[in-house]
Amino acid sequence: MEPNFQLADPTYLLIIGLCALVLLIVLIIKLKVHAFASLTLVSFLTALAAGIPGEDIVPSMMSGFGGTLASVALLVGLGSMIGKILEVTGGARVLADTLINRFGAARAPLALGIASLMFGFPIFFDAGLIVMMPILMSVAKRFGGSPLKYALPAAGAFAVMHAFVPPHPGPVAASELLGADIGLLLVVGLLIAFPTWYLGSYLFSQYVGHKYSIPISKLFQSTDESAFDASTLPAFSTVLLILLTPVVLIFLDTGLNTLLVAGLIEDSATVEFVRMLGKTPIALLITLLLCLVLFTPRFGKHKMEKLCTESLGPICAVILVTGAGGMFGGVLRASGIGEALAALLSDTGMPVIVAAFVISTCLRVAQGSATVALTTTAALMAPIVSTATGLSDFDLCFIVIAIAGGATVLSHFNDSGFWLVSRLLEMDEKTTLKTWTVMETLLGSIAFIIAAGLSFIF
Repeated sequence: MEPNFQLADPTYLLIIGLCALVLLIVLIIKLKVHAFASLTLVSFLTALAAGIPGEDIVPSMMSGFGGTLASVALLVGLGSMIGKILEVTGGARVLADTLINRFGAARAPLALGIASLMFGFPIFFDAGLIVMMPILMSVAKRFGGSPLKYALPAAGAFAVMHAFVPPHPGPVAASELLGADIGLLLVVGLLIAFPTWYLGSYLFSQYVGHKYSIPISKLFQSTDESAFDASTLPAFSTVLLILLTPVVLIFLDTGLNTLLVAGLIEDSATVEFVRMLGKTPIALLITLLLCLVLFTPRFGKHKMEKLCTESLGPICAVILVTGAGGMFGGVLRASGIGEALAALLSDTGMPVIVAAFVISTCLRVAQGSATVALTTTAALMAPIVSTATGLSDFDLCFIVIAIAGGATVLSHFNDSGFWLVSRLLEMDEKTTLKTWTVMETLLGSIAFIIAAGLSFIF
């Protein structure tokens, strides 16, 4: 726990906090300094300006950094390994093809979206979209119509899973900073992600698919249908087992905890053991071991080891940025800036969940990165949440979703996801703004509305 010095008056601290955010945006946008380095530098300068004693500055920074990484690195690393194995072994193609065959050609966009939702549980947005894109374009070529009808439901599915559902780094970091139960967040995130995706991505994609007719990207016009050896492709039941295993285990932990609190069951060694298996790191570890057991006989031990190693490289930057966001949060807590902001918001009468969405939206629009917006907002909101009265475990999860919603809206030129979608589909910037940006804004806004509405019920 970081010490809280509060050496300056609240007005001065608020000015320091505002200057820190402005400097952060300038470093990332104007000077193109990497977000990890920017957050580290701003954390140090904020600690100096706030008057934290010199001997306590580095411990405050390291405490916030290490505390966030303790959960984020483990979950993201295990999830990345699972996603990489499913990607390379053809799990995504099996999932998509099976669902298309069962849903029929007319509902191919819906089937691809559902496949992406399931595949999006362990895999990051950009990796998932790149893996699915050849499949999406192949289906678009086979059934006809604008590729947007098939691509946007999948892109939206990866976007909502990446923003709202653990083990992705944003929601994991936010839950750590705000003290939300990660198992309950998984349940709440999934329950909000599905209707959000259907309303904001699937239905919207069918509208823009008729309105904007774009050709199949030249990158995928020669899609090789035999990219995977049919003899080595996993069965649909195998892919489904892998994807459902961590969800079921985590649900068991959350469900048993609910029953214990309600007094419907008694605590016992068996209950504690099952709950331990449902803790998110253990559930993901069990799922990874299941992947190794199922695929090692087909692909060999060396191949599996190589895939696990390769999966860790691309996530290093994400993990470090997330940890740096926690570092910034540690400094904000230690300096008293967070408490000053909490007092200001309390005076304005703005509900915590609304403030979370507004701050996250502003940061998202200003600097582009959803992860930076999410972790920075969570760091800012942590002192406010800790001092607020009457917040239940559900409320904490709804606040995380509100922050994630704000970090999703208005994807534009400073967002790498904007350019990834634009270039993969070979759309001009104007069309991308009218399709992808509008869809992202719908997703973030719908999720916030659902979370805010539920916060009045639970």
